[in-house]
Amino acid sequence: MNVLESAAKSLDFLEGERRVTRWRKILRKWIENKGAIFGLIMVLCVIISGVFAPYLAPYDPILQDVEKRLLPPVGQVGSDSRYLLGTDHLGRDIVSRLIYGSRISLVASISAVAFSGVLGTLIGLLSGFYGGKVDSIFMRLADVQLAFPFILLAIAIIAVLGPNLQNIIIVMGITGWVIYARVVRAEVLSLREKEYITAVRALGGSNARIIFKHLFPNVVPPCIVIVTLELARMIIMESALSFLGLGIQPPTPTWGGMLADGRVYLYTSWWLATFPGLVIMLAVLGINLLGNWLRDMLDPRLTQL
Repeated sequence: MNVLESAAKSLDFLEGERRVTRWRKILRKWIENKGAIFGLIMVLCVIISGVFAPYLAPYDPILQDVEKRLLPPVGQVGSDSRYLLGTDHLGRDIVSRLIYGSRISLVASISAVAFSGVLGTLIGLLSGFYGGKVDSIFMRLADVQLAFPFILLAIAIIAVLGPNLQNIIIVMGITGWVIYARVVRAEVLSLREKEYITAVRALGGSNARIIFKHLFPNVVPPCIVIVTLELARMIIMESALSFLGLGIQPPTPTWGGMLADGRVYLYTSWWLATFPGLVIMLAVLGINLLGNWLRDMLDPRLTQL
């Protein structure tokens, strides 16, 4: 008995060592990947600015002071050292509005990705597992969704329901489920005929048990990668809706709304549109770089751990 216990402890120790070694290799590969480090820094900056906006913003983002309108960034002629990136056409601080704008982008993109991810993954699991009419119905819906222009769908829904955060999340979530459904369906089609699935079915395992206990864990890695890349797309989508006036309405600061305000003054006050555009670019670039690294780590065909 002592020998068995010693052997079991040795196996547990070796398994623990393998896990530690694997995480060390992952950490080392991440440190060696400068793009992943940059991506993580950008993502953390957006998250921190959104969560701690009231403590980081130097001024109230909706406070207007017409006497200080269109002040240029520090270093330009006529600038004010109290306004690092200048002010907009209503005298509002650009830095404060960028910080508070990250809140809208975070809440909208994370909520939309969660909604579309859950919906698309569930549809992909059911479509791939059952096949037949279920598969045909869901895939035809996906084809219709892909053929329908996003802007028209957004205008139709928001015109009926009104432009608020909840409706923006619904619109973006509806447009994002297709990619999850197609990827998960393809994975399930290749997994449902595997020997272990056949064995579970032969042992009397229910369809629900097979789907959620044996198939779902195998589709999680590709879904995680899709989530990271979809976050970037949702940020751009929310900014585009706000730019078109279909997003969160003024005076709430949004990156897309700031771009829309700045386009009128593009030739005279370039900073109004430049800094929101730069922030959107850096946020999306950071999420994409982090998503690419995560894809490499989760795909055994692209990495050797």
